[in-house]
Amino acid sequence: MKLNISVKNIELDNPLRAFVEQKMSDIERLLAKENTLVKFEIGKLSKHHRTGLVFFAEANVSFGGKLLRAEAKHVDLRAAIVEVKDDLRVQIGKLKERAKAKRTGRRL
Repeated sequence: MKLNISVKNIELDNPLRAFVEQKMSDIERLLAKENTLVKFEIGKLSKHHRTGLVFFAEANVSFGGKLLRAEAKHVDLRAAIVEVKDDLRVQIGKLKERAKAKRTGRRL
């Protein structure tokens, strides 16, 4: 899996990079056999907001001709990253279930 992390209005330090890589390793295990490209963007919505849903995280995962997209806004940056990971996990599960149903000839 190739992981591209980009930031907006914040600085990417080593602990934050390690956190993103750790959370995306869960996704990598689900797609172990696939050639996967993950574009992950994190940051602040704007420089002047200080309260509310200030931070965002979004991910675009492309593998096997498919594109999955997840995004989240949250008060805490790490919580937004976890929400994106959880959303991707659900989407991958649905995709795998559809593929399994298609192989077995079962209807969903």
